[in-house]
This record gives sequence, C-alpha cells and structure tokens, in this order.
Amino acid sequence: MTTLRGALTDSAILTWRNAIRIRRVPDLLVFTTIQPVLFVVLFAYVFGDAITVPGSDYRAYLMPGVIVQSAVWVSAITAIGLADDVRRGIVDRFRSLPMAGAAVLVGRTAGDLLSMVLVVLVCAGAGLAVGWRPAGDAAGLLTGGALVLGFGYALTWVTATLGLAVRNAEVAQSASLIWLFPATFLSSAFVPIDQLPSGLRGIATWNPVSAVTQAVREAAGGAGTAPPNGFAAEHPVWMSIGWIIGILLMFAPLATWRYRRYTAAPR
Repeated sequence: MTTLRGALTDSAILTWRNAIRIRRVPDLLVFTTIQPVLFVVLFAYVFGDAITVPGSDYRAYLMPGVIVQSAVWVSAITAIGLADDVRRGIVDRFRSLPMAGAAVLVGRTAGDLLSMVLVVLVCAGAGLAVGWRPAGDAAGLLTGGALVLGFGYALTWVTATLGLAVRNAEVAQSASLIWLFPATFLSSAFVPIDQLPSGLRGIATWNPVSAVTQAVREAAGGAGTAPPNGFAAEHPVWMSIGWIIGILLMFAPLATWRYRRYTAAPR
C-alpha cells in the first residue's frame, strides 16, 4: 500500500507538472484548439451544402465527428511532449529521483487529458456558434463526453509508445499524423459510410473512430442517418467501450515496456 500510495503521489505531481505547461506554453494549446474550430467552419459552411445526410441537418451530423477528431488529434501531444522530454534529458533526471517509473507515463497522459478536455469544450462551443443544437439530455451528453475523453485518453498511450520509440519531437509529430489522418477521415466522422467507395466501407464500419462518433451522435439526441446496419453500427456504445479497453490493455503495457527498455539502455 505504501508503494501504491507513492506511485499515485508521483503520478499526481507529474500530472500537475504537465498541466501547468498549458499556462506556461499556451501556444501549443492555442494552435491545437484552432484546428478543430477551422474544421467546424470549413465543413459547416464550405462543404456542408455538398454533403447530404438523410434525415438530418449536416451540422448535427458533423459536430460529433469533429469533437471525436479533436480528441484524437490532441493525443499526438503526448508523443511530441514525451519525445521532447527524452531529447532534453528530462527523463534522465526523473530516473535519478526515487520515484515510480510508471508515474512518468501516467503523469504525461493524465496531463494531456486535461488539455483534451479544454479542446473538446472549445470545439463544442464552436459548434454551438454555427448552429449545432444537441437534443440529448444531460446524462446522454455526459456519457458521450466520457466516451470521447476515454477514447482520446486510450490513444495517448498509443502515442506515448510512439514518442518513446522515435525520441524526437519533430519525427513524433510527423509519425502521429501518418495514422491520425486516415483514422479520422476513413470513418463516419464527416461523411456517411454508405457514401464512401465500396472498398473503404468495411474499414470505416469497423474503425473505432466511427464507433465513438456514432455513440456521441446518439448521445446528442439522434444518430443523424438512416437506421444503422451491422453490429458495429447498432451497438456503438459497447463497441466504443471495447475499443477503449482493448487499446489500453495493449498499449499501456507496451508503452511501459518501451519506457523500461529506455531506462535500461546505456547512454
């Protein structure tokens, strides 16, 4: 219990250390926030009239997708920040302290989760500004928000593994975009799956981004399209929970292993 209490204390301290970077380095959060706002404006006013969504206004269909996308893209901050800590030798300083090794990863991912909360709130505010009006009740909206943040937090462990692997902030950013772009655009976030080319529909159907987006749409008061077909579309909440648990079970140990391998490697 003493070891566990110490690990939790170390994690809380490092979470605070990463959280105050939002105040001390606001540029990163500002530019991260601008991206989803630009997507809201771009798709709502430029592409909105060209995309038809049966039975729904496009803004009602779009906003859950942009909110999920914003959480997904913010997860890249973990890779960039962790790789930068490695490059500047901060991780070596942590190694010299009597602290739990896992606290470095938990503090980083938890601190970036706080940034994710701010970005999601700004994105939702931009949606309200362009006319999005969620019809769901408070419990449903809270459930949708929890799924978005849970999914985004799970992805921070993916990007933490990536950041420890490349150990360079610029490379970490580029490597994150390589898979974040297709993960969000090969989904139902912006266009209904049945409007995608036939070869991409299967990928979009089982894409975890599609599951979380569909769950948020239902939480916001409506699916926004014709009745969904298939297990993944008919049970988006359970699919989302399954993806979150599966990603954490796979990448949290993998990121920890990469961190231990790094600390054990000769410098």
